[in-house]
Amino acid sequence: MYLPLVINFAMSVAGFVFTFAVMPNFYQLFINANMYGRDLNKTSKEKVPEALGVICGAIYLIIMFLFIPIPFMEIFLQEKWEEFPHNEFVKFICALLSICCMIFLGFADDALNLKWRHKLLLPTMASLPLLMVYLVNFGNTFIIVPKPLRFLLGHDVDLHILYYLYMGMLAVFCTNAINILAGINGIESGQSLVIAVSIVTFNLVELSRGYGRDDYLLSLYIMMPFVGVCAALVYYNWYPSKVFVGDTFCYFAGMTFAVVGILGHFSKTMLLFFIPQVINFVYSLPQLFHFVPCPRHRLPKYDPKTDKLGMSYSRFKKEELHSLGWLVLKVFSMLGLVDFKENVGEDGQYMECNNLTIINFVIKVIGPTHERTLTIYLLIIQVLGSCLAFFIRYQLASMFYEVVH
Repeated sequence: MYLPLVINFAMSVAGFVFTFAVMPNFYQLFINANMYGRDLNKTSKEKVPEALGVICGAIYLIIMFLFIPIPFMEIFLQEKWEEFPHNEFVKFICALLSICCMIFLGFADDALNLKWRHKLLLPTMASLPLLMVYLVNFGNTFIIVPKPLRFLLGHDVDLHILYYLYMGMLAVFCTNAINILAGINGIESGQSLVIAVSIVTFNLVELSRGYGRDDYLLSLYIMMPFVGVCAALVYYNWYPSKVFVGDTFCYFAGMTFAVVGILGHFSKTMLLFFIPQVINFVYSLPQLFHFVPCPRHRLPKYDPKTDKLGMSYSRFKKEELHSLGWLVLKVFSMLGLVDFKENVGEDGQYMECNNLTIINFVIKVIGPTHERTLTIYLLIIQVLGSCLAFFIRYQLASMFYEVVH
């Protein structure tokens, strides 16, 4: 019964080996195509090939295309294809279509350096096939209301089109949440690997308990090859990074997570594995919505004398700060969440605050630190976030729902 899963695991290992072996062969190719960057957190300004996430995406798609017939092999070998699971087949193909679209659009972003409004639009477009398949195969837009709110809303609520809006926004969040929590060696690929392993673990636990066999098997079929190619990428993206993953990988990873969350019917649980990304997003909101001036790059500031990273700051004139932004900075400052200074500069007309990212906040807490150590701290936070997610999913959820699968 689980032979396809074993084959998928073997192909995932092969994907890791193949990605690990071929990645260095593309360094010079990307540099020659002017797709490279320079690491701002190093004294050495060597060219580092960028957007190598597209290689991982291509290898992943090759593995998945080869795997397409495997789950249905028993039926294909029969003389008559009776009771063919068309719904499952369409879900699988649609998942690959959305992921493939997102890899293509992500690579277009790396090549053309699209604006942020386009970055929000691209995942929305790539998620449309996914939403159409959900509409045709399921069409269920009811949600169970948590116990504390049932006296107001009843046992369940039909969200109608709002449910599809939620799923579309989920795809946008997953892709951009990883892209926002970035800027130091190993963090994009590292956090994606932790999330992917957490999802695989969750799927295996649910399968062992006998729940949602088809949904969780589909999720495992999609996630295990991703873990394979992502693990190889982490090796090359680790400090000192030999490659930059680019927006291609962030979009690829985010859409892969969104696909399994939606088609596997565990989108709320999947979001729990994004706890650090949610915190980073909420913390960044004042700058993302320009209530507080936001520079193009919010990377930590590198000190070549100590070879450590410190907080980076945004400096701006008082009139450039939105009144709501001033209120937010005051509250954050009182809570110790931000280093906010007024009357800065020779004439005192400037203000400054650290850039609002969880990376800068960690530096604020622990002080200037080496880039590799900072990445390790952030990945520990990601692991702890996954542990908290499992605790919420299996211990606290019973406080809000009668049955917790």
